[in-house]
Amino acid sequence: MAKSKVQFTCNACGAVSPKWLGRCPDCGAWSSLEEGVRAPGRAAGGASAPGVVSLGDVRTMDATRIPTGLSELDRALGGGLVPGGVVLLGGDPGIGKSTLLLQAFAALEASGVRTLYATGEESAAQVALRAERLDRPETARMRILPSTDLDATLAALEAEKPAVAAIDSIQTLRASGLELASGSAAMLRGVTEQLVAVAKRKGVALILVGHVTKDGALAGPKVLEHLVDTVLAFEGDRAHAFRIVRATKNRFGPAHEIGVFEMVREGLREVPEPSALFLAERPQRASGSVVLPTAEGSRPLLVEVQALASPTAMGGARRVATGLDANRLAILLAVLERKVGIHVLDHDVFASIAGGARVDERALDLALAVAVVSSFRSVAVAPDLAVFGEVGLAGEVRAVPRAGQRVAEAKRLGFRRVLLPALNAEALTDAERHGVTLVSVRNVADALEAVLGR
Repeated sequence: MAKSKVQFTCNACGAVSPKWLGRCPDCGAWSSLEEGVRAPGRAAGGASAPGVVSLGDVRTMDATRIPTGLSELDRALGGGLVPGGVVLLGGDPGIGKSTLLLQAFAALEASGVRTLYATGEESAAQVALRAERLDRPETARMRILPSTDLDATLAALEAEKPAVAAIDSIQTLRASGLELASGSAAMLRGVTEQLVAVAKRKGVALILVGHVTKDGALAGPKVLEHLVDTVLAFEGDRAHAFRIVRATKNRFGPAHEIGVFEMVREGLREVPEPSALFLAERPQRASGSVVLPTAEGSRPLLVEVQALASPTAMGGARRVATGLDANRLAILLAVLERKVGIHVLDHDVFASIAGGARVDERALDLALAVAVVSSFRSVAVAPDLAVFGEVGLAGEVRAVPRAGQRVAEAKRLGFRRVLLPALNAEALTDAERHGVTLVSVRNVADALEAVLGR
């Protein structure tokens, strides 16, 4: 009978070593290798390897959630924080990430949930000043650790035993055993792996705050996003009061959920009716303005798409997009030029989602095309019209998901006409059609004629 052999397995990444090492050679985690016994091989008779089970024998259960006390944040999280789950919260500097965490932690403390807030960017006095501005007495019970030392943070997690903890920010933490610069890719990975391992072992819901680069990506490689369970992007233009928390990855719930906040003097205020807020300042009878029912996440949302087409004064034509994909704008301009005969390629075109929102779905295409032509012709779109649909390279208008919810949200906000793809219109029920006039189209040319005329 073959002898079993001793092996050492890293509890952070699963790498196997024949001998004990102080540092895992694969992931760099310190003191993570644990002794175990390796079976000599598969037993006679086809017995399964150790640890292997049939999927049908696994009992599933819904993860217990910890409500943060902020319903819009809970919506983006899929219902709340999960014990042992790790959340990465990214956003531009000054967008309000720390304010959002303080408000959530105040609500958690008010409900009796023990928290720990580790900050490497601010002193305890600075955090206290921010808490005073929020005027939430519950923040007085928060446990604060102002430190950039990973060992001190891990020791605090062991000693304080919080149910929810936050690291603000992950780029400031430094492991004493790693001779690397703070915020470097290797340092970020090593620090994050150790924090994730502790969170899983202790059942702590952990929130890591991360900075973003100029193009909006999380600073450091994508490896951070792979190490965590949930990735939240805190979006918004600091010139506007609106802020959006968007889930781009979620192992415990649906991705692309969004929560909407408004920045006020006292902090962040939840916006339960974001559609009305985004359309509150929409100009009446202005060319280049179109309302889009977007449906990212479980909640449909109405936003204003604005476009401005102006003759190019000199040089090449400019294409500027805010809150939407600039490449998509360029494609739509080419479709209008070649398939519809509207000569816009010699014009500067500026496009924006008003209010600081961002839309990434293809249902934006038709609304954006209508807005560009509306500005190009100086003809306003009817104020009671909402528009959505995907535009193909042949100029066809394609169906998009969840058309019924988009129409219902437009109808609820007082829009009486909806321009949409023909296939979406055919699939709507009589109840979804009631109270609204559907203008179904199969190509961009028909859409422009229906709402703007020839």
